[in-house]
Amino acid sequence: MNFAPIIVIGMHRSGTTMLSQQMEGLGIFMGKRKEMNHESTLFLGIDNWIASQCGASWENPQPIHYLIENRELRARVADYIDRYLLRTPRAMEYLGLGKYLRYRSPFELDIPWGWKSPLSTFTFPIWLDLFPNAKVIHIYRHGVDVANSLRSRGRRESKPSWKQQLYYKLPILHALRPKTGEFVRVRCDSLDGGLSLWEEYIAEARNHVAALGERSLEIKYEDVLANPVEALRVVSQFCGLEVSDASIQDVASLVRRERAYAFQDNSELQAFAARVPERLSTHGY
Repeated sequence: MNFAPIIVIGMHRSGTTMLSQQMEGLGIFMGKRKEMNHESTLFLGIDNWIASQCGASWENPQPIHYLIENRELRARVADYIDRYLLRTPRAMEYLGLGKYLRYRSPFELDIPWGWKSPLSTFTFPIWLDLFPNAKVIHIYRHGVDVANSLRSRGRRESKPSWKQQLYYKLPILHALRPKTGEFVRVRCDSLDGGLSLWEEYIAEARNHVAALGERSLEIKYEDVLANPVEALRVVSQFCGLEVSDASIQDVASLVRRERAYAFQDNSELQAFAARVPERLSTHGY
């Protein structure tokens, strides 16, 4: 029996990495090659490629709707992914050599499997075209913690390396090789910008959750931290896994409970939360 994938969606910095690692610990194959945020490089790369076709990105995902609503182009994109990416040796990036030699394609997997990609929140309809029986897990987190985490990460990653510092000190280099890429992630460099992106992702994910019914599961990040054992039991049952209590306890022990509602320890973030209560309450906070 072939298994349909279980796709973890949700806003960046909302616990998708934690959940993906937990699922892997419970016995779900989440990909051989993954990047630092535990995202399968194959499916992440495909999501980014889909976004690039629309002039979209993870922090500006709305243009993906133009592709989703265009039946002809959407079918062409799905067909390309199917024939040229998931049924060719490119699939080895996800499967690894051993599983590729055995299965040749993710479509043939007879084990519980899936992937995590926040951008799949918006590309999900295309994945559903390819895997009609797919399941989805949406994890969400307090919007102020998400916005602050995005801002902090963006500023941390924008600090120039020693090579970049040298590049800035020698203007002649700019004539030879003009700068490409970003200085900062502009939208998420403000709390308001990050919160608005959080709102877009949650709204999109909940549309999928509502449409899929029993093939969807929504989890609150803070509930996982408060009672990880119970949360993991729910996830295991949803994924059709038979997992021992000892295994669940082992996976649950990795949870960092102090990350729940971290904004409450910061006066700036508390003030921001007090300024946007309606926006937070709309999504369960």
